[in-house]
Amino acid sequence: MIPVYQYFTFDGKSSRDFEVWISGNGTFNTPERDVERVPVPGRNGEVTFDNGRFNNIDITYPAFINGDFRENFDAFKAYLHSRIGYKRLSDSYHPEYFRLAQFIASINPEMTALNRAGRFEVTFNCDPRRFLVSGEKEMTLSSSGSIKNPTYYDALPLIRAYGTGSFTIGGTTVSILAASSYTDIDSEIQEAYKGTINCNGDISLSNGSFPVLSPGVNQISMSGITRLVITPRWWSV
Repeated sequence: MIPVYQYFTFDGKSSRDFEVWISGNGTFNTPERDVERVPVPGRNGEVTFDNGRFNNIDITYPAFINGDFRENFDAFKAYLHSRIGYKRLSDSYHPEYFRLAQFIASINPEMTALNRAGRFEVTFNCDPRRFLVSGEKEMTLSSSGSIKNPTYYDALPLIRAYGTGSFTIGGTTVSILAASSYTDIDSEIQEAYKGTINCNGDISLSNGSFPVLSPGVNQISMSGITRLVITPRWWSV
């Protein structure tokens, strides 16, 4: 039987391009919640304060190169170290997900005889969220309706609203006071814009918060807005 080798893709380039193959046993790890624990004198246990977030997580791929090690490894490490900041990371173990990851670690290979092959670990520092590829699919509403969040976590969507007027998602009403064809409302970075033009001054938020898509069914109403194009950005851990 021909072995099936697994791989990852980082910032659009596959480890296969460098003859680097991986094991995925580290890809099932989960992040920890950001929780402060405070001991109280005279009281058993601890008081905890949940900060409403997860901490970053390191994802490590045990990896190997079976031949032409020096050429492949030199090109591979040069590519990884040339990527600055968070980039998209996916792997063949979980093709339905991707992460936002940065490569900031060193790589220390263990060589086999004659230095023709080697094993090493590749560690990425990752945003704690695993984003669903399905969450990149745009959903279009031309009238009031609903969207179902299939996860257990609030999603921070990108919403393109056409026209002026208002729309409501959950407990948040977004009013667009002025628009040139459309306005993008980005709940992840908490900004409104059109292209490179900041439009924060052209919108108002009923509760001061950008809209989220909560787990389950989210009712969406529209008034004056002619169309909403929503990229939901579903995620899990």
